Amino acid sequence: MSTSSNPLSWLPLHFSTVDDPRTGNRKVHQLLEIIGLTIIAVISGADNFIAIEQFGNAKLDFLRQFFSFKNGIPSHDTIGRCFSLMESRQVESAFASWVKQVSELTEGEVIAIDGKTVRGSHDKHRDKSAIHMVSAWAAGNGLCLGQLKVANKSNEIVAIPKLLDLLDLKGCIVTIDAMGTQKEIARKIIKGKADYVLALKANHPELHEEVVQSFQHLAGSDQYPMIEEWNKDHGRIESRRCCVLDVEAADFDWILPQDLAAWTGLSSIIMIESQRWLPKGASLERRYYLSSLSLKKNNQADFNRIIRQHWSVENSLHWSLDVTFGEDQSRVRTGQADHNLSIMRRLVLNLIKKDKSLKVGIQSKRMRAAWDNAYLLKILRLGNL
Repeated sequence: MSTSSNPLSWLPLHFSTVDDPRTGNRKVHQLLEIIGLTIIAVISGADNFIAIEQFGNAKLDFLRQFFSFKNGIPSHDTIGRCFSLMESRQVESAFASWVKQVSELTEGEVIAIDGKTVRGSHDKHRDKSAIHMVSAWAAGNGLCLGQLKVANKSNEIVAIPKLLDLLDLKGCIVTIDAMGTQKEIARKIIKGKADYVLALKANHPELHEEVVQSFQHLAGSDQYPMIEEWNKDHGRIESRRCCVLDVEAADFDWILPQDLAAWTGLSSIIMIESQRWLPKGASLERRYYLSSLSLKKNNQADFNRIIRQHWSVENSLHWSLDVTFGEDQSRVRTGQADHNLSIMRRLVLNLIKKDKSLKVGIQSKRMRAAWDNAYLLKILRLGNL
């Protein structure tokens, strides 16, 4: 099959940079064969190495369109060994390279950065902690742009700058929860010619208290513009009030100038007041944010929309990985296998989400791919776009 007509031609283009970790005469199967088999099997519903082997044996004739498999389908032990030994940073870089080819980020695209623990990867007997992955999610495109594993005895503060280095976010708006609200991260985002909206909580106690006091003191003044939006869904009524204060225009007697100046590009502070009415009662929550976005170019509704879009990383990425791909239940734990297989799941999720031909959920698309070779080929071709 020629490169131009090969639905999987994107695979060697990006993943040939991943070094084969095996030595000597143990290379009975090519590494790209194993990676390609895994991607195709995961698309079709396989969630572990045994299922990948079984899928390969059932679909061997189909798979030989792409690879020779002259020694047949590798065993699940061989697949697992390769995934445990592959250098995860190389796999992450290959994934990021592929995403750059298939994604077109528009001006003002919201990029939500958030972490997720793969709970099933915890191995008490080997004294191995569950891995924690930090992902960048393009809310508008519905794509995972990249991910990094948080190193043992580290946290997201260390991983987020490294993830930002993998991505080209020029013109985008990066949203991060309170863990990533750090001066160096804000500086890196601005240096990359992007904007930020960073959640502010008590991990910055002095600034958090100063911001809270500012909104309390300015309430009711002409410097306190607020919009309100209403939502009704699943028996829940929600009111969201958004107030944005211009750092340059507002009277910030309650915030020390040096506290504002420490945040590169800071233009506004935001309060979201969310009130919910449930059958069991009502609740009120106020959340605060720092942003480089200016009120001169954005209105209150824009800020409210951007902050709401951040949560799509939970609903569209993390939820899909757990419910559809069974990530939290996965018992893949050896070496770097849990990390590398997690990257494959995100790659497959991107491919499936790019298909708009079927108006069904991710799980239904995976089932369709498993029994319909034409549809499976269609999904694979999306990797070339």
